[in-house]
Amino acid sequence: MLGRTDEVLSVSGLTKRFSTANSVLTRMLSGKNRRHVVHAVEDVTFSIGRGSTLALVGESGCGKSTIARCITGILAPTSGTIDFMGVDMGQAHSGRALRAHRRHLQMIFQDPYASLNPRWRVGRIIAEPIVTHRLLESRAKVEARIEDLLLLVGLSAQDAMRYPHQFSGGQRQRISIARALASEPDFIVCDEPTSALDVSVQAQILNLMRRLQERLGLTYLLISHNLAVVAHMAERIGVMYLGRIVEIGEAGTVLASPLHPYTRMLLDTLPDLEMRRRHRPPLKGDVPSPLAPPTGCAYHPRCPLANVRCTHERPQPINTGGVVVACHAVAEGRASQAAMLRTPPS
Repeated sequence: MLGRTDEVLSVSGLTKRFSTANSVLTRMLSGKNRRHVVHAVEDVTFSIGRGSTLALVGESGCGKSTIARCITGILAPTSGTIDFMGVDMGQAHSGRALRAHRRHLQMIFQDPYASLNPRWRVGRIIAEPIVTHRLLESRAKVEARIEDLLLLVGLSAQDAMRYPHQFSGGQRQRISIARALASEPDFIVCDEPTSALDVSVQAQILNLMRRLQERLGLTYLLISHNLAVVAHMAERIGVMYLGRIVEIGEAGTVLASPLHPYTRMLLDTLPDLEMRRRHRPPLKGDVPSPLAPPTGCAYHPRCPLANVRCTHERPQPINTGGVVVACHAVAEGRASQAAMLRTPPS
């Protein structure tokens, strides 16, 4: 039985590492059997309140999708806890307990075409969660539920007889949303739900998701690299860099007054439509490899405010005006220098 709590999801100390080994050919030629560890997610902590949206943003490879897959049970975490509606997901990774959780937790994937079975008609695709979780008894009730879901996402009842390839990208994502809603979930993980769509269609899907959230009381975890999408959808934002959350807080505060230098860098990549010609410092270096993350603060090789302390001591999260940030410059009061970097030259 699922617990009752204002926090639908609470993640604490989540860590996910992947172990890799050299190929068979490399081992034969070199005589060495080296194993490497990919530090995909490191000590991530956050929570999401009922009916709200938390967005995780960051560059590709920062660990956002790995977190999504750990939460949904696709991947098992290396360590840490994932508390979903009062139940530890780590204790529900088998049999009936896992199935009961998956009814209340669904996922919308990045590529709607790849996530839909091309050999199934749309009606069967949407019906799968209903049948799997045995939510309705008769075939007539299942067909009526399929029709209701199609209408709910802006499609027609006749679309149940068609195949995924007969729809546009935006329509296929609507089908994916209908399938996610079929089990009457409380929580939906949205992994880049609009990045594979045309710009003209993205706003339609986002508006549909917001309407469904208000109507059904849904809770979202939104994975995105697009800050425009995040600003439209999320109440809270978590900024990730190389597997760690470096800043998290209310969306309006983080976007208007970012504290971490990496968050400022992300915002500086947005087009300046007002042509204010503010000074934008050039980026330094490349994103480090998760196989060998830097010591200390992972962002220090690219940070304009890095000092010796940043190179060897990992910053601990501190709460500053409701925003939790992990940055020595903020803790030491040097963050004002970062603010000066964003001001236009006199």
